[in-house]
Amino acid sequence: MEAVKAAINGNETAGGEGTPLGALSDFYRAFNGRDLERVMANWADDEGISMDNPLGGIKRGREEVAEVYRRIFSGPARVYVEFYDYTIHAAQGMFYAVGRERGSFIKGEVKIDLAIRTSRIFRRSEKGWRQVHHHGSIEEPRLLDAYQKAVGLRGGNE
Repeated sequence: MEAVKAAINGNETAGGEGTPLGALSDFYRAFNGRDLERVMANWADDEGISMDNPLGGIKRGREEVAEVYRRIFSGPARVYVEFYDYTIHAAQGMFYAVGRERGSFIKGEVKIDLAIRTSRIFRRSEKGWRQVHHHGSIEEPRLLDAYQKAVGLRGGNE
């Protein structure tokens, strides 16, 4: 297990290409830059990938995962997150990172400070480290409710 202190938001220079830290940084650079092509290049090219989060629910396969990011990037809201308070666990041909995301959701006059528990699993392929699973959860009920209302999953702020 490797415990890392510095938050990852995509602007890192440490870690380098081909490392777990580099793969994580590449994902956050693409996400915060609203770059769908680069986000999906970070994921494995395989229909077995999956994502589970409070907004998208459980999604399986490249098209379902891509649709969640497509909605986030093409909508009026701006979402920024960084990964912090995390550990990286490596085994042969794979690694997983467990930690927290903090950031913001801004849509018009609505601003929500995000606090998300996050885990990401990557598998090594001929193209390098590629994400195969992501799980995110919001443990604070009021924050989850406000976030779901702001994105239109529940009544209010629509």
